Amino acid sequence: MKKLYIALLLGGASLMASAQATFDVLKMSETELSGTSRYMSMAGAFGALGGDASAVTINPGGIGVYRSSDISATMNLNFLSTKSGDFQNLTDTKFWFNNVAYVGSMKIDSDFFKYFNWGFSFNRVKSFNRRYQGGYDTNYSLTNKIADNLNAGNWIEDDLSVNSYDGNIYYESNAPWLGILAYQSYLLNPNLDGSLSGLSTNGTTGTANFYVEEKGHTDEYNITLGGNFKNTVFWGLNFGITDLRFDSYQYYGEDLDNALVTDYFVDNEGNYIATGATTLGYAGYDFQSYQETRGTGYNFKMGVIVKPINQLRIGAAFHTPTYYDMKDLYKVQSGFDLLPNGMSSKDMFQGSTETGEEGYYDEYRYTIKTPWRFIGSLAVVPSSKGMISLDYEYVGATTMRCGDEGGYNYGDTEMKIKDQLQPSHILRVGGEFRATPNFSVRAGYSYQTSPVKDEVKGIANNNVDVVSSNYMYQYDKSNQYITCGVGYRYKKFYADAAYVHQTRTSQYHAFPGESGEEVKDNNNKIALTLGFRF
Repeated sequence: MKKLYIALLLGGASLMASAQATFDVLKMSETELSGTSRYMSMAGAFGALGGDASAVTINPGGIGVYRSSDISATMNLNFLSTKSGDFQNLTDTKFWFNNVAYVGSMKIDSDFFKYFNWGFSFNRVKSFNRRYQGGYDTNYSLTNKIADNLNAGNWIEDDLSVNSYDGNIYYESNAPWLGILAYQSYLLNPNLDGSLSGLSTNGTTGTANFYVEEKGHTDEYNITLGGNFKNTVFWGLNFGITDLRFDSYQYYGEDLDNALVTDYFVDNEGNYIATGATTLGYAGYDFQSYQETRGTGYNFKMGVIVKPINQLRIGAAFHTPTYYDMKDLYKVQSGFDLLPNGMSSKDMFQGSTETGEEGYYDEYRYTIKTPWRFIGSLAVVPSSKGMISLDYEYVGATTMRCGDEGGYNYGDTEMKIKDQLQPSHILRVGGEFRATPNFSVRAGYSYQTSPVKDEVKGIANNNVDVVSSNYMYQYDKSNQYITCGVGYRYKKFYADAAYVHQTRTSQYHAFPGESGEEVKDNNNKIALTLGFRF
């Protein structure tokens, strides 16, 4: 068997669609329940309470509650488990420091202005670590979707039969780069009218398999200033700098019987020569894509807590979007086996293609703007023995934007965001009971609705915006946390521990127009915070 290898060197502009994909921008905008152990054990319901290093990042007004300086650090042990369909759970264990903070407090000799406080903190607001795999029966091929896109862009064989290509031609078509790979791997068939067709036809049956591995994080470095007016109004301002790292490996493959494959013959020198005709046969192929995303951004937050009476706290906070400068690096590989009916496996036609040489990635730079966020909070503190708190957070997913390096928004992506997404709502409730002057127990619950509209979820939607060299997209359908924890105080020292159980349901689609597979996460986290107040 002879191996066919073709290297495609793609210009940076070839990946323009990668920066425009709605669900990619959504992924980079996500946050999760993370912070100090006390904060997590109450499910993050701290918007009206304050006095905690993580609460300050939700409602900066919480820094005004401090009456002494504070330094703390939090470490996490994460047990990750993800399952899709009947496939086995994929598990992983991760350890990291997710919060380090310092708060300084200065008492003011004034009847009105009681304290002025400042703080510096590091917070890991999102971990992307996740692995999942799955498979399902199919009679429709990704190659058909690729062919449809090429036909819609009026691409012809001559455009696809090259070893390097001018990426600027992208503007005239509909995401052709995976099409170049598929065509040169003999996964697309030319028709007499000049159009292209994929492997699936009447009577085609088979299976599809996928594997996804994601790594990375979003870290935020915060500077917070705030104060206390007459022990009644607590205010704060926060400036954050974010660092985003996201790496992914994605595999998708199909094994199809009675597929429409390219016919060929073997010449006297053992070369495989395509005849230009098609026949029914077996087709097996896979695509593998690698993505590296790096981003730096900044945001502003402001908040206030009002204590009209000692037993009641009311909080409100506003978060601007995070304004990111982003860079994507992509690499795609394809391999295939074709076997016309009536031929033996020893005559199987094999090949592969790849976007670039080994170690080479295509690069694209762009900007994104994450959603605006509004948080309203209410806490009841009936006595020194305990309290209960409620937070509501509004996440305006439809306000996300994506643009070029100069910050000019992509209009088509903006329309897709508005058409396919909706505001997301987060409800957090938590409570604390002080069993003794030194020992406390806590519990909480949080639920987040999906930012994806119902008409997009769970169906074969052909109008989804995708990355040019990777048609896969994924989104969350629901996300909830059940939490508990304990705390111990001794003089100026304190130690808090938390347990967090996360259940998340997501939807995976290998490409638009395909029904996809449901993915479920059952993650557990143990956290420990050590702190000192002085």
